[in-house]
Amino acid sequence: MVYKSLRKLLFRMNAEQAHTMTIRGLQVMQSTPKISKFIQKRFTIIDKRLESTVCGLSFPNPVGLAAGFDKHANVYHGLSAFGFGFVEVGTLTPRPQVGNPKPRLFRLIEDEAIINRMGFNNHGIEDAKNTFQALSKPNIPIGINLGKNKDTPNEQASSDYRSGLMSLYDYADYFVLNVSSPNTEGLRDLQHVDALQKLLTSVLSTRDELLKETSSYRPVFLKIAPDLSLEQMKDIIQTAIKSGIDGIIATNTTISRENLHPSPYTKESGGLSGRPLTQKSTEFVRHIYHITEGKTPIIGVGGIFSGADAYEKICAGANLIQVYTGMIYEGPGIARKINTELLAILEEKGVHSLNEIVGSKTS
Repeated sequence: MVYKSLRKLLFRMNAEQAHTMTIRGLQVMQSTPKISKFIQKRFTIIDKRLESTVCGLSFPNPVGLAAGFDKHANVYHGLSAFGFGFVEVGTLTPRPQVGNPKPRLFRLIEDEAIINRMGFNNHGIEDAKNTFQALSKPNIPIGINLGKNKDTPNEQASSDYRSGLMSLYDYADYFVLNVSSPNTEGLRDLQHVDALQKLLTSVLSTRDELLKETSSYRPVFLKIAPDLSLEQMKDIIQTAIKSGIDGIIATNTTISRENLHPSPYTKESGGLSGRPLTQKSTEFVRHIYHITEGKTPIIGVGGIFSGADAYEKICAGANLIQVYTGMIYEGPGIARKINTELLAILEEKGVHSLNEIVGSKTS
């Protein structure tokens, strides 16, 4: 109820201004331990049925915050207080970059959607490293989403991803290779099988070297686009598995503009997220589960607003799920909301653990 009133105020602002103001509020909150503890107590749902272990990591619940919100990795501690099971930061690039020209973030309110063409705006991995050293680590897994700088040729892209991995290895619980954002020109070309195999071989061999040095294993996930044909997607998944990838995140934003309500922003370039992506991303999760025979962990993301949405993604084959646009429309209590609704569904169906339903509706 409180957020409904606050949202009216935020939605009167330019979308990026509202985001910047929210980040500042989170910075204040996380610097005030009493406030953080109060929020954590109010928003966190603790229940054994929601817990899971994926890639050797323990998740208190399946609801994560996707990359793109905490772009600079400086408010993940504050975000963790809102009941998320994990938080993913970034996308981070080796060198700082300002991203694409403004305006670059647009709300499609009738569709409960967002179009963004931010372009990996971030302060760079060294700035993030300083923040990781300064902020204490939350009691949930933290993922780091890595990208390449805009001016790095694709032929040299692996050096950017490797640089992020090496610099930030001590601070992540898992890493994500973002080769699927539509907002960096040519980035999605890295999904082509030959380029992808080269990239994954380089990055994963670096991870294995770091494992030997540190005796700490960091799972690496690949985030894919929803605008692939089923044949392209199958080739990508098979290539990723052969290369030794630990998991798949499905999916990033879409360049499709199908079935949207009339809006002055529908023709804006960039990636579309939110409700219009719900079914498409769920179908991708289902296909990936089939291709991998359920042996490769999947994080499902795209158009999740409720416990029912999360339940469908999990039944399609997702081990975990992530939200972003849903939080913009539903508010910071979305993890609590989804987890509460998920528990009600599990109770109704007599299910004792989320693991029992992963991939249970794949036909």
